[in-house]
Formats: sequence, structure tokens, C-alpha cells
Amino acid sequence: MEEKKFDVKTLVGFGLIMLLLIWMLYNQSSDAEAQRLEQEKKEQVESEKQQQLTENENDTPVANDSTATTPEVSAAEYKNALGAFAYSATLPSAKATEATEITNGLLTLKIANKGGYITSARLNNFEQIHEGSGKPVKLIHDNNANLNLQFQTKDNRILNTQDLHFEPVLSKDGDNQVLTMRLKAGAEQYLEYRYVVKPNEYMMDFSIRTQGLSNVVNTSKPIDLEWQLKGYRNAKSVTYENRYTELVYEYEDGKDDYLGQGSADAEIAEDVTYIAYKQHFFTSILLTDTPFKTADLKSENLVKDEEIDTTFTKNFVAKVPLAFKGGELSYNMNWYYGPSDYKILNSYDRNLDEVMPLGWGIFGWINRYIFIPLFGALSSFIPYGIAIIIFTILVRLVMSPITYKSYLSQAKMKVIRPEIAELNEKYKKDPMKKQQETMKLYNKAGVSPMAGCLPALMQIPVFYALFQFFPSYFDLRQKSFLWADDLSSYDSIAHLPFYIPFYGNHVSLFPILASLAIFFYMKMTTGDQSMAQPPQEGMPDMGKIMKVMIYISPVMMLIFFNNYASGLSLYYFISNLITIGIMFVIKNYIVKEDKVHAMIQEHKAKPKKQGKFQQRMQAMMEQAQEQQKNKQIKK
Repeated sequence: MEEKKFDVKTLVGFGLIMLLLIWMLYNQSSDAEAQRLEQEKKEQVESEKQQQLTENENDTPVANDSTATTPEVSAAEYKNALGAFAYSATLPSAKATEATEITNGLLTLKIANKGGYITSARLNNFEQIHEGSGKPVKLIHDNNANLNLQFQTKDNRILNTQDLHFEPVLSKDGDNQVLTMRLKAGAEQYLEYRYVVKPNEYMMDFSIRTQGLSNVVNTSKPIDLEWQLKGYRNAKSVTYENRYTELVYEYEDGKDDYLGQGSADAEIAEDVTYIAYKQHFFTSILLTDTPFKTADLKSENLVKDEEIDTTFTKNFVAKVPLAFKGGELSYNMNWYYGPSDYKILNSYDRNLDEVMPLGWGIFGWINRYIFIPLFGALSSFIPYGIAIIIFTILVRLVMSPITYKSYLSQAKMKVIRPEIAELNEKYKKDPMKKQQETMKLYNKAGVSPMAGCLPALMQIPVFYALFQFFPSYFDLRQKSFLWADDLSSYDSIAHLPFYIPFYGNHVSLFPILASLAIFFYMKMTTGDQSMAQPPQEGMPDMGKIMKVMIYISPVMMLIFFNNYASGLSLYYFISNLITIGIMFVIKNYIVKEDKVHAMIQEHKAKPKKQGKFQQRMQAMMEQAQEQQKNKQIKK
């Protein structure tokens, strides 16, 4: 897939892509029975929801003819169902249809009286980009999210805030808009949600506290907070978007982890400081100043068939306990509803950059400190498509010395191949002696079999970092180049009237160009690679394997990247073109066979002094050879 050589020395890198592809195929597979069970489950859930809504309407009546004419009966019903919190249900704000709307330029939020939580979160500057859409991105809309506190009262009632009515008060604090939502058990007894929305900010302050409820609520046990969200699809390919949709969390003073891409994943973490529901290019995050002692986290994959399941990607659920201190509850938190943009998330200095899948270890280091600043600088003054091309040229130029060293090693191995063949024939009945003499030849000629392998391995961190960089770079979203109308999504040039498994129902051009480039590159180098490595006895003929890989690798790229970001396919296309050019120059003007032969002969003429490692290896081989002779004599 990457610009490195596809020989035995670089199969490690190619194996990574094989594993990724196998994982995709496994994750997408489902049989008819599974779909039927899933559909029955959905129908059952919807039926239960409808039944619950009906029961709630019957149990907690709102303003209608009955309540207007018999208020004393309504109050009694409320008291019987809600105890002390019947006070809140009798206030004028107790209307399920009412909500308070707040906008700060970037965000438009709606907070409902019933439940007191955000029922709509719209990002004003972004649109959905799947076919036939163009609607604004809504992270929360139409009951896809819920925030609920479940608690026990002193009279042993179990109440859920999602079913109760809060009293809203909207005020101003400088330029900030402040909304307090109070669930009241009396005039000065309440549970309060406090939202502070700042101008042109995706992050808002959020606090939960109680006042005067120590005689109403059972404070001997924590209140259970549950936050649930089903991620809406916002991209053209629901499968591609779902691949980068995941639950990320920080725990135990700075550690971070995520739930995988399985059909249903769960984890219990301790001392959690934030929980992020990442939807590829957009993210909903709950942060807390006081770490949650434990968090029960769940992620359910809702995309079983991308032709059927086209609305939601994953269902996230987090359950955390909120502990009382001194008989009261007090938690200062934050909400973030906004882009999965590394620059924005990193600016809050809350370790939120870990939400971005930039890779672990050296891979993430390369992305954070090299690729993101470099590409950001290029794209600040030139179009994004041109920036990708220049970025690719710079990366390939920096990597060209590694390409040179790898090819030089192959050229040397190719020159001494006849001598190795002679040793193989001469000592074919004595493998130990053959290995010993081969090592001597390598040392004498100044050739190391690992010299070609190490440069190839050095390219793997760069390759993997780029593989993570392009799908995660938010600024590519809705940026066009040539026929690609969005560099963060696939570049469809034709829509198929049928669906091809694992490929899709469209044709992307950049993956085709990248596949052709990698085919010609492998065609150009495979002959030299097979000649550089003579077949070993008992080992498969890598020359034959490489000839097969010439055709398999482009096909895999074509299938695998048809639904990927066109920016990534553009990079691979340009990268392979540049690599072909670099290899052509090296092969025809720099590393010529006669020059390599002269180099080896010159090295052979020099006196050789074995290093300590070579001396130990030589001694071990001679000792093993001597033991083998003694065994034969005894026989």
C-alpha cells in the first residue's frame, strides 16, 4: 500500500494492511438471522418506549381540561406519584413541550423543561454531506440523546429526572448566557443544572448541585447519572464514518483508552475525568473537575448492513455515580459539542487531543509534532489539494535516502548472487558450512542482508502515521480538489445501479489511480528484488510470491480505499508516482550495476577485521560444526 518495496523485507508493513482489511471484512459480515433478531429488538424497544410515554402521560398530567377543572385532584395525584417533588410538577413550567433555546454563533442548543437536559445541539457552521442531505449537523436531535439522574427519596421512591419537570431561568453574566434548570421539592429545595454558554465557544460550563434536599433525598448512596447518545450519520459512507466513531475516555490521572469497534463493547473504568462520544468529525464530551469514582461504559455498533442501517452509527451509554458530600451534591463539569479538530481540542489543555486517533507511541508523535504543523502551514496559504501534493513531495524527499539505501542493498545482493549460488551448490550437504561461508562472503563483500530490511522497517512509522493523519484531519472536510468535492470523503465519479460487497455502489477515481501507480511501481522493482534474494533451501520462492503480489496489492488498494477519504488516496497516488521517479533516477543514474560491482571488488581487496559480534558468531558456528562432525564420527 505504501511506497516501500513489497518484498520479504517489507511484508511486515503489508501484513498490517492485510490485517486491517480482514478486520473490515469480519466486522461488516452479518447473516440474515442476525438482521432479523436485530430488527425484532428494535421493534421491541420502540414498543416499550411508546408504552412508557403513554404511562408517563397518564401518571403525570399536564395542563388540560381535567387538570384545569380539578386542580386539587391533580395535586393529589402528583403527591402520590412524586412525593416532595410534586411541588415541581405543579409549577407553570411543567409543560413537556417547552424548551429554552440558546445560541452563541457556533452552537444552537435547546434545553427541555422535562428532564432539564439538552434535547437539540446544532452546529451552525457545518452541514451533513451524505447524498441528498445538506442539512446542518445536529449532534443531538429527535430524542437521540438523554441525560438522567436516578435517585432514591427518603420515603423509598425511585425517581428519574428525565421524567420530571425543571423550572428554567435564563440570565446574563457579562457576555455569557446562564440557564439554571431547577427540579424543586420546595421554594428553596431543589436539584439544579446550570448551563453557562460562552460566545463563539464549543465548550460550555455545566454544574449539578443540590440545595436543601438532605431531608428529601437518600444521601447515603450516590445518585446514578446516565448519559446516552446515538450518533447520527453525517458523511457519505456510513461504514467509513462508523470506523472512526468510538467512545474515548480519560481515567486515573491522565491515562486514556477507548472502546473498540465490536458489535457491543463494555468497560468499567475508575477515576474518570472525561467521556467523549466521538462521531468521526464531530464529538460530544462530558468533562468533570471532580473525577467520577467509576464509570460503566458501553458502545453498541448500530450498522449491521450499510444499505439498511443508514441513520445512526453507534449507541453510547455511560453510567457514573455522583457522591454526596455533607448531605449535598456539587459537581462542576463541562460539555463540549463541536468538531473533532485537533487544534481546537488541544487548545483547551484538558488532554482532549487524545480523542483524535493519531496513533500511539511514535506514530502519534510524528502526527502531532511533524505532520499536523507541516500540513497546517502549507494549507494556510495554498488550496488543500495542492497542499497534499506538496506535502507528499516533501515527505518522499525526506524518505528518499532510505529508498536509496534499500535499493543499494538490493543491488549489492544482486551482484554477489552468483557467488552465493556457488556456495549453495558446493556445500549443499553441509548446511552449517554453507551458512558459515555465506557469512564470510557477506563480510568480505561489505554486504548485509539486513541493510535492505532496516530502511524498509523505518518507513513503517511514517506510513502508519499518514494512514491515521488523513482520515482524522478535520480541515479536509468539505474541501474540494479537481473532481473530488470533499477530500475527507470518497471521490465518486460514477454511481453503480447495484451494490458490490466490500466495494460499494460507486466508483472512486483516486483509488484507481493509486492502484495503477502501485502496480507499475511493483512491476518496476519486483524483478530486481527477486534477483537480489536467491531462493533458500526449504523456504518458499519469494520471487514467485512477489509476482503474485504485483496483482493482489493494487486490487486490495482499489477495494479497501474506494470508501476512504479521497485525500488519503490522492496522497498514495502522488507518493507512488514520486517513488517511481526516484527509483528510475537511482536505478539508471546513481546505482549502476558496474559501479556496484566495482564497489564490492574494492571492498574485497581491503583487509578485514571482524567485530566482536562477528567473532562470536564465527566461534559459535565453528563450535556447532565441530559438534556435528563428532556426532558423525561416533555414529
